[in-house]
Amino acid sequence: MKWLKRTRTITQTVYRYGLTDLFAGHIRQKWLQALIQKIPQSSQTKNDPLPVRLRLALESLGPIFVKFGQVLSTRPDLIPEPYAKELAKLQDRVPPFDAALARNQIESSLGQSIETLYAEFEAEPVASASIAQVHKARLHSGEQVAVKVLRPNILPVIEQDLALLRFAAGWVERLFADGKRLKPREVVAEFNQYLHDELDLMREAANASQLGRNFKNSDMLIVPNVYYDYCSRDVLTIEWMDGTPVSDIAALKAKNIDLSTLARYGVEIFFTQVFRHGFFHADMHPGNILVADDGRYIALDFGIVGSLTDYDRRYLAINFLAFFNRDYHRVAMAHIESGWVPQETRAEELEAAVRTVCEPIFNKPLSQISFGLVLMRLFETSRRFNVEIQPQLVLLQKTLLNIEGLGRQLDPDLDLWATAKPFLTQWMGEQVGPKAFWNNLKNEAPDWAQILPALPRKINMLVDENRQQEMRDAYIHLVKIQQRQSLWLAVIAIALLLIVLFK
Repeated sequence: MKWLKRTRTITQTVYRYGLTDLFAGHIRQKWLQALIQKIPQSSQTKNDPLPVRLRLALESLGPIFVKFGQVLSTRPDLIPEPYAKELAKLQDRVPPFDAALARNQIESSLGQSIETLYAEFEAEPVASASIAQVHKARLHSGEQVAVKVLRPNILPVIEQDLALLRFAAGWVERLFADGKRLKPREVVAEFNQYLHDELDLMREAANASQLGRNFKNSDMLIVPNVYYDYCSRDVLTIEWMDGTPVSDIAALKAKNIDLSTLARYGVEIFFTQVFRHGFFHADMHPGNILVADDGRYIALDFGIVGSLTDYDRRYLAINFLAFFNRDYHRVAMAHIESGWVPQETRAEELEAAVRTVCEPIFNKPLSQISFGLVLMRLFETSRRFNVEIQPQLVLLQKTLLNIEGLGRQLDPDLDLWATAKPFLTQWMGEQVGPKAFWNNLKNEAPDWAQILPALPRKINMLVDENRQQEMRDAYIHLVKIQQRQSLWLAVIAIALLLIVLFK
């Protein structure tokens, strides 16, 4: 009966924060709409705007609903911008669980005692969130490490709330006038995948290793090493990182960190991840970033990453370059060529819609134009033409907004376009033209070395197969002709027989 108790709690929360206002104007059924409007409103938060009330309600419902709100905040293609901005303020901070439970979780997961695994283990966690908490420790070999431990028995709690979210999503789709467009069931399914990925700390370890290889010996970014002998699905042990929180501007200035260079590094790191590697850290909020004393960034928490195909990267580069050159026709054609809008869409209509939404942005100096806002506006325009925005691009937009906010916090005069344009132009030059052809040829050379020697034999086999097919077709044709001839012969024979009999 736990689910019944939880349902009652959710219903009471909806009433307490006056969230029936969210539903009243959007429900198809008139009788239900009238019934909802008769529900008396709680006076607790009636003066707060609806987006604020929604955020407070999710915070009161606990960690899983907080995380769901955070995921919704990354979907401005589905929810209005005021709600996306307010939900982005949700903080994933919860009280730590008992140190004895953490010890038991580590020992049962890794199969050894804490004393055998670590020379020192601090019982007091240094950080705590809804899914896991982090303890500082030292290995017997001397290395300082951070040990991330999943909350014990977190899965049943998650499954219960996910079941309720799935149930609610089904009713939203049935009852709301805009229910199908909002795709509530798909959003919950995406959240389900995202949450279960976070529950596997081996996945986070692999993400950290990949990012570390991509930025090995980098002058801009440090990624902690992973100690796989001390990792499992429930435990992650990585190198301990000392640094200054990137949001502590005063401390960074006191350490003589060049904030302008640091801001530029953030932009370069982002575009390197997206266009060079197609693999990016997708949770780059200030809480996950430190700054080393030598002025390099330190990345933390690798539970959420995004990946892009070559096609995605080319699409993004074309759109960014076309947008900043005000070539809206190219933006429209890129959408049509990608297949993200129906092929029958008139390029002129899409071009006009893009121009209407984006042209006002150019009233600002280029240094103040937001890349994240550009993507958001493009997504909003695309929605009118029945475009299904790819999840990896929405994740990218969220990360880009984080990077922009961070960069301009460090350096208000940061010109993202001046930093990004040379990068994008160079990358496009490498993807198109003789240099790109030569690089692709080199990449395909091993396959060609295997294919070319066997090519004559394969062509001969193909010719033989074609010849055999032609012979089969000819034989079937002859059989059909013979069958037709036999039929006519039989008809003629019967006709002659009838003539003889009735003569």
